[in-house]
Amino acid sequence: MSREALLVRTLVELADNLVDDFDVIDVLTVLSDRCVEVFDVDSAGVMLAAPGGELQVVASSSDAMRGLELFELQANEGPCVDCFVSGEPIVNLELAAVDDRWPRFARRAVAVGFHSVHALPMHLRGSTVGALNMFRMSEGSLRAEDVLAAQALADVATIAITQHQAAVGAAVLNTQLSEALNSRIIIEQAKGKVSEASGLDMDRSFQRIRTHARNHNLRLTELARGIAEGTMSIVALDPLPRARPVRAISSNPWPGSRTPPT
Repeated sequence: MSREALLVRTLVELADNLVDDFDVIDVLTVLSDRCVEVFDVDSAGVMLAAPGGELQVVASSSDAMRGLELFELQANEGPCVDCFVSGEPIVNLELAAVDDRWPRFARRAVAVGFHSVHALPMHLRGSTVGALNMFRMSEGSLRAEDVLAAQALADVATIAITQHQAAVGAAVLNTQLSEALNSRIIIEQAKGKVSEASGLDMDRSFQRIRTHARNHNLRLTELARGIAEGTMSIVALDPLPRARPVRAISSNPWPGSRTPPT
């Protein structure tokens, strides 16, 4: 499939979630994965603001990316944090050149294997509800048209999350975002169980859960809940298709340590 065809397919896939019954985690996972497939980036992730205003990691294209984003929140510095606070995009920043801006985050990102970063805001009715993070393992800039296309995907995903309930007001939006953030915890528990039972790493475990959900028209979070609670047999999950080769990224976001810094 050509790059242009994949971009159009992604827009349609995101817009197709403009229905009452949809899964926020799955929508934002589509956004993260497609950014890696369509644009010249190696990893992508999405943070959303909880009703209290604090950012939380909701979706990521890899477990290494998720670990780095968790560190970004812990350090309270980095592109996604700045993008969310300002509501403005951060594009084509070389991490080696911003050590004074994000001293802890920049060093951690480079240690993991990333060298350039982009962050785009997710806007809803004049306010910023989150941000899309994209990282490259090599230095270099995204083309202007790619930045516009990535922002369009982020905008469509934001609309897909909220548009069908726009008339209800902010209370429903807050409830929806809270449910999405709680769902992330359940999915992490399910990933851990699948990984332990099958020997797959966390990324492949999540892919297996998501593949089964899509093959059987199930909600991702409901399937994950069944796995986490033991009502869904792990051996009954559909097998994964053969993995495509990918460039290696450190799976440990805190090199030299098994636990994140405090």
